[in-house]
Amino acid sequence: MDSLGSLSVFVRAGEARSFTVAGQQLGISSSAVSKAIVRLEERLGVRLFHRSTRTVSLTPEGALFLERCRRILCEVAAAETELSQTQSAPRGKLRISLPSIGALFMARLADFKRLYPEVELDIDCSDRLVEVIEEGFDAVIRTGEPSDSRLMTRAIGSYRMVVVGSPEYFRREGVPVQPEDLARHACLIFRFPTTGKLQVWPLRRAGQAIDIERPASMVTNTLEPQVCFAEQGLGIACVPDIAIRRQLDEGTLVTVLDDYNQDCTTLRILWPSSRHLSPKLRVFVDFIAGSLLPREGGSVNDARAKPAPKPAGT
Repeated sequence: MDSLGSLSVFVRAGEARSFTVAGQQLGISSSAVSKAIVRLEERLGVRLFHRSTRTVSLTPEGALFLERCRRILCEVAAAETELSQTQSAPRGKLRISLPSIGALFMARLADFKRLYPEVELDIDCSDRLVEVIEEGFDAVIRTGEPSDSRLMTRAIGSYRMVVVGSPEYFRREGVPVQPEDLARHACLIFRFPTTGKLQVWPLRRAGQAIDIERPASMVTNTLEPQVCFAEQGLGIACVPDIAIRRQLDEGTLVTVLDDYNQDCTTLRILWPSSRHLSPKLRVFVDFIAGSLLPREGGSVNDARAKPAPKPAGT
């Protein structure tokens, strides 16, 4: 078991190319990772990493050993999964990553936690493109088309970005009837926290994106201020329709420019491909796919898991 522990530390360090990151994932110090690697190298009689003051990288022998260790640990995990499936309840830590709109899903995640109290949720909310396997995530929820052939994927729903304002704002400032009219309005703009770039509003004419002037009345890197300011009659925002269902139903926000905005975005759950899903991951995938979001044109329960496509050129 000590050997398996050393192999696990080595695999995390080899995939992350960092003793510090490996330590963070394993919950130990970077020095503990370094000492475990040194002991492993001494036992094997071979150097596994090139080390410098700033970086670590695998030696050719280390790269070869990494592939074999991955297979060994995968078999061990499969054996553990087969045994754990005999347990009555899913349990253990489940590390998941959600996009920045993930706060909208927290009520459903709370329902999942109530159903499976022995599953410990470790939640990361970020728009950055995480490395699912290398960073040790069990599952991630993301938009767009997956490209990593090592992952399984399942569609869980879709949403549309809508341009909205309050009825009071439109009575006071007028209703924009074409995208160019936005140049005369106060716009509430979202800035992506990971890149600093301003969100492009998905407005199109005859299938072509429209380059529009949007005077920024307010810029924010979270969703809530946009919704709040729009409801208070302070401007126009472009937000996911799933974020403002209550406001749309109650009439505190109304949509405009719908004829220029028909694009839908698909949400997917992705997880590392494996012959055996652990009970905690299996129930999480099924729960999320069955209850997180309604899909246009059908039920989320119609979705089926499939491998992510291989990247172009492979």
